[in-house]
Amino acid sequence: MGSSSILLGIIGSPRKHGNSEILVKEIYRQLSGDWELRLMRLPEMDIRPCRACYQCLFGEMKCIQDDDFHIALDALLECSAYAVVSPAYLLDANAGLKRFLDRGLAFYGHVAALWGKPAVAAAIAGIEGMEGRTKLAVEGFVKFTMGDLRGSTVLYGALPGEVLLGEKGRSEARRLAQSIEKPGKEDRVAGVPACSVCGADSFRFLPDGRVRCLLCSSSGSYEWREGRLTVATQPGDHPLFHTRESVLEHAEWLRGMKDRFLQLRKELKAVVQDYAGVGTWVKPDRK
Repeated sequence: MGSSSILLGIIGSPRKHGNSEILVKEIYRQLSGDWELRLMRLPEMDIRPCRACYQCLFGEMKCIQDDDFHIALDALLECSAYAVVSPAYLLDANAGLKRFLDRGLAFYGHVAALWGKPAVAAAIAGIEGMEGRTKLAVEGFVKFTMGDLRGSTVLYGALPGEVLLGEKGRSEARRLAQSIEKPGKEDRVAGVPACSVCGADSFRFLPDGRVRCLLCSSSGSYEWREGRLTVATQPGDHPLFHTRESVLEHAEWLRGMKDRFLQLRKELKAVVQDYAGVGTWVKPDRK
């Protein structure tokens, strides 16, 4: 990469000087080129829930809400590479990451700028084995922001700074930094089954020897071979985010839902009206 490259550290923790922030800064320190570090703490940003209005898919392709989402998106657009790190909150990543992703239809207006940025991801849990789906969540953050996932890891540490007390944290930070600066996909752990399409290692096991990757949704088969579990997957009929072209095709599919709605409007209205008034809503008293 050229001079003055920007590494954006996307922090999924509200804790200042916590393990997520420190790990991002160590990744930055391990970079060999001329880099500038910018930091973004998603939980402290005012990013409101998506309204499901689909207005960001048409016209200027910009979300109509006036909040901090645009600040976060601009930071992502301007960076040369990014690292997303989140602690595990009840076996999942902090909700700040998901709030940003839920507004992600607005990403389709910036495919050229977002596609293929080098990125790495890390999940941090306080107790070993209690990361749940946090690793999948941070990997998914990179995937759905259209980055090139170069590497990911799970580290353990509950106290601020604990993630770097041992050599494991620093060596993983070094590996992730090297992954950012070199082309190609990340090296997977030997012996761990990985998706043949995207390289992820999180799966849903289905009947009849079938398997589905939880990161890219590719499906395939699994079997025991020479004492090891092996997985073979293939892209499906809707290969979302495998290629830049598939992203653009998905955007067109979403826009096509408008015409489909108009065609089925009467039938859909009948279904909705049949359920209108069923149940009692629990609402806040804002007097």
